[in-house]
This record gives sequence, structure tokens and C-alpha cells, in this order.
Amino acid sequence: MLLGGYPLLHTEPAIASDWFASYVATYIERDVRQVLNVKDVTTFQRFLRLCAGRTGQLLNLSALAGEAGISHSTARAWLSVLESSDLVFLLPPYHRNFGKRLVKTPKLYFLDTGLACWLLGIRSPDVLALHPSRGALFETWVVSEFVKDRFNRGLPADLYFWRDNNGLEADLVFEVGTRLQPVEIKSGQTVTRDYIKAGQASARFAGDEALPPWLIYGGNESYERSGLRVIGWRDMAPAADSPASTFC
Repeated sequence: MLLGGYPLLHTEPAIASDWFASYVATYIERDVRQVLNVKDVTTFQRFLRLCAGRTGQLLNLSALAGEAGISHSTARAWLSVLESSDLVFLLPPYHRNFGKRLVKTPKLYFLDTGLACWLLGIRSPDVLALHPSRGALFETWVVSEFVKDRFNRGLPADLYFWRDNNGLEADLVFEVGTRLQPVEIKSGQTVTRDYIKAGQASARFAGDEALPPWLIYGGNESYERSGLRVIGWRDMAPAADSPASTFC
């Protein structure tokens, strides 16, 4: 989560904080600013950091624009370029109704948690462990792994989330044939009763169309419990690669 997934940070002897500083200065601030014709670097930097602080959250573009001190249309344009540059990803709500009043706003995710951590000023594992955004960053990491897996295989993302006005939600949803795979994401290293309840609840919106839910968490063990497939973060790869009917 802290180092992120940019290849050079894993293949070359580089100091991550220095590399991210250079990356933001050369790629984001120079190249993206040229596309957007941004004249105020400070405002753009603030916008980037505000986006990082909202990773894993519902996108409220008006609030984001207000805090950044820019217009709603400018915020939309800046976010669109960050999205097309594969810096951020907007996870849409699942499009089927199921007779519920749904949240229709997408969720904002960075595609690299290392970059998000750097923008948030997180420089060490100790700080990350206690940071209030730790849970959102772990969720960001899981979602980004699913997105990258799909893209690496030449597939569209076709990933969604679910949330209705009664608080019923699934952090991640994707179609497997004619059925739906709900995924609950928790950063804790121990599976608690609340985690199990949340995982079970994540499938209720789809009724009989839901496959047995997955619970992806920050621990190491993978097993089945109370109708859930509990998946430790180290087993994310087979979970992302395989349909729910074949993952083991």
C-alpha cells in the first residue's frame, strides 16, 4: 500500500518519497497542466491532494471544487484528465434497480496507493497503520488490483459497487454469467463478527442472483465461514483472476 505498484520502485534502487515527488512534478504537474492549461500550480496541487483524501469515497464534485477553490466545471475537467491518464478510476454504482432507491454517484479511487499515500503525506508504515484513511486506502488497493487485472487481460473493468438509501451496500460487485459476485473489503487483520455480518449483508440486495459473497481482508488466511469466502490479501491474485465458481 505504501510503495504502490509503479515498476521502477520495485526494479531500481529508488527512494519512494523522492520518486513520487519527481513523478508529480514532471508528469502530473507538467504534462497534465499542459493539457489543462493550468496556470496556478498551488491550486492544482491542492486539488490532487483533496482527491487523494477522497479515495474510496463517493464523489461529491461540488464539495471537491469548493474546497479546492475552483469552479464545478473546472473540477470536472481536471478529474476527467486524471481519469484518462489512469491516475484515478471512477467506480460506477451497479445499474440494475432491484426495486431500491439507489445511490447513483460513482466512487473515486486512485489506481496507485503509493501515489495516494505520498499525496496524503504518509511516509512510513507506522504512520499508515494509524492513519484515518488506512481503511479507504486498503479498499483502494483491492479495487485497483481488480481493475488492473481486468485491463491487463484486455477486458473492460465492468466493476461496480452497490449502495441504497437504507445503508445496504457491497464494496465491489461484478457479473459472473447471469449472477452477481458481491465483495466486502475490510482492512483489519482479524476477521470479526462484524466483518462476517457485513459480508453476509453485501449479497442481500441481489437476492437469489447473488453468488456466495467474498470478504477480502488484511489478514493472511483464506477459508470459508458462515457462507462467505474469506480471502486474505495475499490471495488476491487468484480471486481477481477467477470467476467465483472456480476460485479456490
